Amino acid sequence: MAWLRREWQAMLLALQFLTRLPLPAAAGAEPALMGRAVRHFPLAGALVGAFGAAIAVGANLLWPPLVAAALAVAATVWLTAAFHEDGLADTFDALLGAAPRERALAVMKDSRIGSFGAAALVLCLLLRVLLLAALLGRGPAAAAAALVAAHAAGRAAAVVLMGVLPDARAAARAGSPAAATAGGVAGELAWADAAWAVAAGTLVLALAAAAQPAPLPAVVAAWAALALLLAALRAWLRRRLGGRTGDTLGAAEQLGELAVLLAFAAQWPR
Repeated sequence: MAWLRREWQAMLLALQFLTRLPLPAAAGAEPALMGRAVRHFPLAGALVGAFGAAIAVGANLLWPPLVAAALAVAATVWLTAAFHEDGLADTFDALLGAAPRERALAVMKDSRIGSFGAAALVLCLLLRVLLLAALLGRGPAAAAAALVAAHAAGRAAAVVLMGVLPDARAAARAGSPAAATAGGVAGELAWADAAWAVAAGTLVLALAAAAQPAPLPAVVAAWAALALLLAALRAWLRRRLGGRTGDTLGAAEQLGELAVLLAFAAQWPR
């Protein structure tokens, strides 16, 4: 019973951290509970996706798929306070230029958005709307399942990146990426929590694939796309920053979400 209550509190804390919902879980939360909340990020993402799916399916009863998809994406951006979108923009602003590591880390702290960040943000939002509209054209079940899976998998991708990279700012202070591994957030992430998050994201992804016209190609493509994305991000961030920041985790979530939508919306042979 105590275990169940602790997991429930951790789940509420994950929801509070990832959304704008006024939940009381974080008040006086101990560090152990904060770390445990990470394992529930994919499930919190699934709930965000379910909220967007309800908006998409409901709006599609009144408006064309493109309008319904735009309203659904806007609703999820509102619910999360554009938390991950902000990270995506900051990451691309910092890393697509030729700035050295110290300058790139400083750019991520700048609240202003630059041309690279704006372009990445607009393209990501546009693709999410277009892909969801295409999925709505296949039916409400396929679209709703894909959106739930995309949000869950995106959060799982962020957790994986958290586990395989050290804290870039700690690396910069220590003078080398290796010196930060033990002291950064990555070193503090329990592998059990990371494994739990990956398992939850994988389960949601597999269940959502069952609602697609071609389940097996969709789920295999989604897993492959996520694996390639994470491998590329890990290599890129190690080279450019020596690790990861909160902004790069937001970028991983957004790109992971997009990867799943691309996989599910593809015209696979049945």
